[in-house]
Amino acid sequence: MKFSVNQTAFINQINNVLRAISSKTTIPILTGIKIVVAKDGITLTGSNADITIQSTMTTAESSNELVVEEPGAIVLPARFFSEIIKKLPEKTVTVAVHEGFQTKITSGSAEFIINGQDAIHYPHLPEIESDVTIKMDADLLRDVIDQTRIAVSKQESRPILTGIHILLANGELTAIATDSHRLAQRKVKVDTGDASYDVVIPGDSMTELARLISDEKDPVDLQIAENQVRFKFGNTLFYSRLLEGNYPETSRLIPDTADTTIEVEASKFLSTIDRASLLSHQGHNNVVKLTIDPDQGVAKISGDSAEVGNVEENVMADSVKGAELEISFNPDYMSDALKSFGQSTILISFTSALRPFTLVPTENKEDFIQLITPVRTF
Repeated sequence: MKFSVNQTAFINQINNVLRAISSKTTIPILTGIKIVVAKDGITLTGSNADITIQSTMTTAESSNELVVEEPGAIVLPARFFSEIIKKLPEKTVTVAVHEGFQTKITSGSAEFIINGQDAIHYPHLPEIESDVTIKMDADLLRDVIDQTRIAVSKQESRPILTGIHILLANGELTAIATDSHRLAQRKVKVDTGDASYDVVIPGDSMTELARLISDEKDPVDLQIAENQVRFKFGNTLFYSRLLEGNYPETSRLIPDTADTTIEVEASKFLSTIDRASLLSHQGHNNVVKLTIDPDQGVAKISGDSAEVGNVEENVMADSVKGAELEISFNPDYMSDALKSFGQSTILISFTSALRPFTLVPTENKEDFIQLITPVRTF
């Protein structure tokens, strides 16, 4: 096996697949990066058994400056190989494998020889047997992931809640996440054809996918099989396992009535919450209180810490309606929720001091909901 390639282009593709490689894996060969060289290109693969990322570089793409002299395959220690390639002195890198899987890497006057492993022992990619491909705009998919993954559970005691629940049917994708203390739900229009799916994708997988497609301009193709999902974009394939089990019914958690509402600009309210949390983070209970007096048209955030002091600030609300209310909540949950709305004006709806409350954009209220459970302080 022997090829030469542009260093920058090579590093970009190596960095992509490194996202899937963990040093903590129980399968030693998965700490390596698999390189398969064919006449018309090279394919890099990284995996941690939960997610697999495969990137392809072709000889046809001039920026790769890829020249294949001899096809073959090898598995090389991923982190070490990556560091070597980054630090080579010239823009052209040559990789050649000799007998015994010894691999020589040369660039200018620099030469490294590292030991590889036989690629035949590397686990095979999962088979995705699906005739249905669903296309999504990359920016839209990234937004859906970013707006829901904040509510994914970090507790392994309920594994199903560590994923994002994806429902595809009737021309709509619905993404839902909850950790029992908060919930995020986003709906977007997509062409599902006659297909319908109900799957749960690990939150960690979706986070890595969102990072990978951050600069992607091409649409993302989504295919779902029995226990795997595959996303295809550009020259990259991203595989993830699906979580087993049934996601809990969440629609009944979302209140359909409200006794008190306020309208605020998300970014301004976020600044208020961030200031209040400076004190709440110093106390034993990370809680702030929202006091709403519709008769006075006032909403007020307050917090105190016995060790430090207290804070009080009026909320710059566009509208305050309904019954008086005092409600306490975790400011970090509120901060995460507000960030997901960007610069939008939002409607926050309350039913009582101990019932979950919702945040929705004032436009397209049905498409995006954040829900937060209050904290009992008495």
